[in-house]
This record gives sequence, structure tokens and C-alpha cells, in this order.
Amino acid sequence: MKLTTAQALVRWLLAQRSETLDGREVPLFPGVFAIFGHGNVLGLGTALEEHRDELPLWRGQTEQGMALAAVGYAKATHRRQVGVVTSSIGPGALNMVTAAGVAHANRLPVLLLPGDTFTSRAPDPVLQQVEHFGDPTATVNDAFRAVSRYFDRITRPEQLLSTLPQVARVLTDPADAGPVTLALPQDVQVETYDFPDSLFEPVTHRPPRPRPDRRALTEAAGVLRSARKPLLVLGGGVRYSGAGERALAFAERHGIPVTETTAGRTLVPHGHPLHAGPLGVTGSASANVLAAEADVVLAVGTRLQDFTTASWTVFSPDVRLITLNAARFDAVKHGALAVVGDAEAGLTDLAAQLESWQVDPLWTERAAAERGRWDAHIDALRTASGEVPTYAQVVGAVNDLSEPQDYVMTASGGMPGELIGGWRGSGSISMDVEYGFSCMGYELAGAWGAAMAHTGGLVTTMLGDGSYLMLNSELFSAAFAGHPFVAVVCDNDGFAVIARLQEGQGGKPFNNFLADCRSAHASPPRVDFAKHAESLGCAVFTASTVDAVRAAYAKAREAAVAEKRPAVVVVRTQPSSWTEAGAWWEVGVPEHLSGREGFEHGKSGQVRYVKG
Repeated sequence: MKLTTAQALVRWLLAQRSETLDGREVPLFPGVFAIFGHGNVLGLGTALEEHRDELPLWRGQTEQGMALAAVGYAKATHRRQVGVVTSSIGPGALNMVTAAGVAHANRLPVLLLPGDTFTSRAPDPVLQQVEHFGDPTATVNDAFRAVSRYFDRITRPEQLLSTLPQVARVLTDPADAGPVTLALPQDVQVETYDFPDSLFEPVTHRPPRPRPDRRALTEAAGVLRSARKPLLVLGGGVRYSGAGERALAFAERHGIPVTETTAGRTLVPHGHPLHAGPLGVTGSASANVLAAEADVVLAVGTRLQDFTTASWTVFSPDVRLITLNAARFDAVKHGALAVVGDAEAGLTDLAAQLESWQVDPLWTERAAAERGRWDAHIDALRTASGEVPTYAQVVGAVNDLSEPQDYVMTASGGMPGELIGGWRGSGSISMDVEYGFSCMGYELAGAWGAAMAHTGGLVTTMLGDGSYLMLNSELFSAAFAGHPFVAVVCDNDGFAVIARLQEGQGGKPFNNFLADCRSAHASPPRVDFAKHAESLGCAVFTASTVDAVRAAYAKAREAAVAEKRPAVVVVRTQPSSWTEAGAWWEVGVPEHLSGREGFEHGKSGQVRYVKG
């Protein structure tokens, strides 16, 4: 079949299928996000236009925003579907590098197709080309190498035959999942080749479920049987495996308290008696108390990043770590006993080895007791008096009015600590907190992608004024395309959470709150977020009290669904009231600041678990 490189690539995209967690067959690539330029409009753009009825194409306003939307889509489909994003060469391509970093850090699949410079070099230097004096093969797209799980530059049409199977492997393998970048020189995009028909035959990708090595399972079971106070930590890998119910059944069978990481949040119903709460700096005091006492920790599907482990101070120095993970890279970290395999298959096999083993009921009961204390603390934060609403009160209002099938999101600043620590879920997988890369601006762009994917309930994204100003243009994209969600914008006059870190360690207020930034005006201008969001095509509601937040959010939910566009709730919020889990986080503190003493104390409790 004689086709251009671009035509062949698009036909291959259409032939790829995926199996969802509930067994349905869906397109692996459900749509494409595109901003066209001279590097992709005639090659890939023409090929996409030929299949516009089969492969939906959405135009964003920024390349970064589109790529973040694709990341949000992948998370909402539990990595079973992949967004495709294309841009021209130059600034359009480089705009996607940040989003690639988000996908890479969070182990989320996305396919990036930036245009590239001419392989012929005949018109060099072409518009938007960056020339490297010592390496004529280098282009700006080489910047993607550091943030791609798989990178290739297609310099001949027939190279697709060998690279596309690898593209599919990386995008669908639980152990390797992450961003793929195929750089497409614009002259190669339009070159023709006789491609074999077999390249375009439909293929259904079913993520493998590798079973762990039996010797590792036997050793892990032996360690667990010796435990007096074991703790089960559930991460994002449990979500992507569809192993949430299996994990809860495992905990119930053996009486093990359960906690969640950021990526594993809402896997466990909040009120479950074994639920100790979320773990770590942005988690809960209840989970952290149990973690400090645990003698064995079984961590499933998590890389145990610093916010989860409180910079490795949350566990006892004598704890035994067992990691069950599809990726050996993550499983062997931290001196753990590595059990490499799928979460559901691994928990099934481990339960068979443990048979009727049970934890001491007194330890089992600690989970509900400690979480009860944490719940009382959150209740107090939600009902505290004050003229200006706090983040905790805004989260409480949204939580109370949300339905079990809804989906809530955030990414950066102070909101992750409020949402992770304070949200009370029903056990459905209903949360996306992008705190692997903490990308400001993901909250709105990612919500656009999530709203496309999560059609069973309403998506609500929660963010601060700083994130809103960082990247808001995809509000218009979602309004234009007709993808509804609610955005709750908490305005506290600047980067409040970084100001908290700065001032809390003894630093002087500087460059975070707007009042502490250089300005030529005695009374600097303020952003009218309501008018701005309205100008981007959104329904808008404002609130200044907790009761008003409830009323505004209820109206926003109705408007978003009825009008098929984003609805934005703008709330003036308290800039210095936070939900604290009582855990330490390592940041560099200069010796002359007052926070240095606390830094030294935290370092003294830090443990590096290294296998000898």
C-alpha cells in the first residue's frame, strides 16, 4: 500500500485497540490534539484530515496545554487509552517538553509527534531551526530524550515498520509506561513507501499480568508471617492493574491496616475499618502514626517518593520493606525485598502463600481508631469560624456535594495537601493529584482531558490563583469543544504554599505573595478571575463565604452539564491556614535561618534502607 509516512502512521493509529479494566474493547488512540505549523500541517495534518471522521482531532491553544490534556486523559482511563499530540518544530515542540516530564514522572502514556527539521538539509537553516555548530544532526527535539520513555527520529519511511511495535510496547506495558516521542522531519512525513498491509491490521493490546517469582513470594510471605504490626501501602500501580478490590480483600482476609499514596488515593472507601488514611507529608497523621510503628510494610504499586515517605522519616529504622511492583526498577529501591509482578496477580499469589494467617486484632483496630482522630481534626478544620474560607472548608464543600462517580483533580501548591489529606471517597477511583511532577497549570489542561475520558460523572478541578495564571487557555479549548467540568479557583493573592515554606523556615517574605513582589504601583492591579474565565467561554460563579461556596458550586455543577462547557467558581481564600499531617519534608535550609534546627532534627530521623 503506497502511502506517505504520515498516512501510514495515522492508519496504524486507527488499527490499534485496547482492552479496558472492565473488558471492553476501545481505541488505543481515541483522539489527537493538534496545533499545526509549517513542520506538520501538510504532512501529518493532511493525513489526519483524511480520517477526521474516524480519529477526532481537537485544537488547543498551547502545545503544553494539549499535551497535559493528553496526560489527564491517560490517567482518567487508567492508562488504557493514549492521547496523541502533534506540533510543529521549534517553540511548539519545546512547549510539550514540560508535559512529557509530567507523563514521565507519573508513569503515564502519551504519544508526542513533533515536527522536525529537513533530513535533506537543503533549505537549512529553515524557519524555527536551531543550529548546533558541532552537531548538524541535533535539533530542539533532542530535548525530549530526557523526558521520554522511548524516543525515535524517523528519517526514512520504512523505519516505522520497526519502531511502531516498540511504541505500542512502551505505551501499554505496565512496567515501561510513559511518554513516547516520534520526531517527524517534515520532508520525511510526505515521502512515500510501499507499506505492507499487515501493518494496518487491527491489534488489541491487553496489558500483561506477569506473576511474581515463586521464591520471592515465599520469602515475602515468611516476612509477613513474622510481622506483629504490618502495614499495606497502595499506590498507583494498584489502580492501573484494576487491583483495588483484590487489595482490599487481601487486607480484610489478614487484618492488615491499609494506607494510600498520592497516586493510589481513593482506592479504599474512607469509612472502611482498615483504612488508616493517606500516607506522608500531604497525607494524614493517622497513617503516619501507624507507619512509625509498623515492623513490616508491604508497598504495592508505588515508587515511595519523598512526599509519601516524609523524606524517609515516616517508617521505623527497623522496618522490613516488601515491594510488589510491575517495574523491577521501582521494586528494587530502598533495600526492599523485591517482588516483581502485576499487583492483582501478585496479591492473589501472596494470599495463597499466607493461607489463614491473621494479624493481632489489637493492631487491626488501631487503623479505625487513628483515622477517627484524624477525621475529627478534619471536621474541626471544616467547621472553624472565620470571615474568609480556608482551603479545607472549600474542599469540604466540594466533597459534600460530589457524587460517588465524580472525579476530582489538583496538581500543585497547597491544594494537594488539602485534597489528599481531607477528601473522603467512596472507594471508586475518583481522584487525580498530579504530585509526581507538581506541574502548575496541569489543573485546567488536565481537566479538559479528564472530562473527555471520565463521562460517568462530573470532573472537578481545584487550583490556586497562581496555577490559574500559569496556564488557563485550555478553558477556552474545553468550552469551544463542549467538554464540561467545574474549576474551583482559590484566590489567595500569590504563591501561598511556597511563602509558607519560605517564611516557616525563617526566610523573609519575598517574591511569593503578590504583596511581596516588586511593582511600580502603590496599588498594583488585581486579576478579575471571574471576568477572565467568562471571556474564555466559561460559566462563572463567585463566593466569599463557606455557605456561598456551597451554593456557587451546586450552580456550577448544573451549568457545566447543561451548557456543555466549563463552569468556574472563584473563591477568595485564607492565605495561611493549612491541613498539616505532622510529617517532615527535606528541603535545603541555610544555616543562618531559624528553620535549620528543625532541618537537623529531621535529618537525624532520616533512614536510608539499603540492601547490603
